[in-house]
Amino acid sequence: MARPITLFTGQWADLPFEEVARLAGEWGYDGLEIACWGDHLDVSRWDDAEYVRSRRDILERNGLQAHAIANHLGGQAVCDDPIDQRHRDILSDRVWGDGEAEGVRQRAAEGMKDTARMAAKLGVKIVTGFTGSSIWKYVAMFPPASQDMVDAGYEDFAARWNPILDVFDEVGVRFAHEVHPSEIAYDYWTTHRALEAIGHREAFGLNWDPSHMVWQDLDPVSFLWDFRDRIIHVHCKDTKKRLGNGRNGRLSSHLAWADPRRGWDFISTGHGDVPWEDAFRMLNAIGYTGPLSVEWEDAGMDRLVGAPEALAFVRRLSTYEPSAAAFDAAFSTR
Repeated sequence: MARPITLFTGQWADLPFEEVARLAGEWGYDGLEIACWGDHLDVSRWDDAEYVRSRRDILERNGLQAHAIANHLGGQAVCDDPIDQRHRDILSDRVWGDGEAEGVRQRAAEGMKDTARMAAKLGVKIVTGFTGSSIWKYVAMFPPASQDMVDAGYEDFAARWNPILDVFDEVGVRFAHEVHPSEIAYDYWTTHRALEAIGHREAFGLNWDPSHMVWQDLDPVSFLWDFRDRIIHVHCKDTKKRLGNGRNGRLSSHLAWADPRRGWDFISTGHGDVPWEDAFRMLNAIGYTGPLSVEWEDAGMDRLVGAPEALAFVRRLSTYEPSAAAFDAAFSTR
């Protein structure tokens, strides 16, 4: 099925946007999912026509289109509690300001509104990202967290994100939340709960990334079916589990990426445990026609090898089409 295959530039933001676009174009990608960090995209300049034109020009020079823009880093700070050094390391000076927690959250929220406006200016209909969560810190449920405390987290999410989604509605753009540990929706049931919290509003869709489901032992293919009306973007990223030896744990022991003692690692697309063939058959079944974005993360492989290899892998699977003729039609004698 024809779907654009894009490269997510988030893990390439140490390189100039022009250079990433050149590489993606030479490798044969159809477009980019443009990250809002590094020099790739400054959403605060959404009303600067010359700046917006400069981003378009870079894409056009390299035979690419923008199919989504991504603001995971800004979105993370909208609901997070606490706000700390981790956020200082990923946020712009404009959003961080003086570092006072509530001020950071408010500026991050304004940044997400600007992200929707920038997407509209670029002619892009999807913004991918994270929401943050004030209750992720309770995930171990000890010291005991009451139901009231958990409920308050979903209420906080709705109170902070509904005004952001109002702007998305105004400009005709949708937000694709990436279901991911550390977010308000990080697995199957929390996704249902988050959608309920915001009244299932249309502006809030989902970015399906199976790499975050595999290590939680969620079925990413069933997730596609059950949330088929919400899937508006796809990340092609893989995970390799190294559990079962009695030593490596699912929570990965505060060990760095690629450490063999971890229970799992992100790995180049096609090299891990994601059931890709089943997933692509399901994408066909639900009629998904949106972007397939390669999010390249693998601490054990050079990205200049992994990114073009992942493109070839995804393109091959994306050519699968349901047969025009039923295989058992040949059995008929009439």
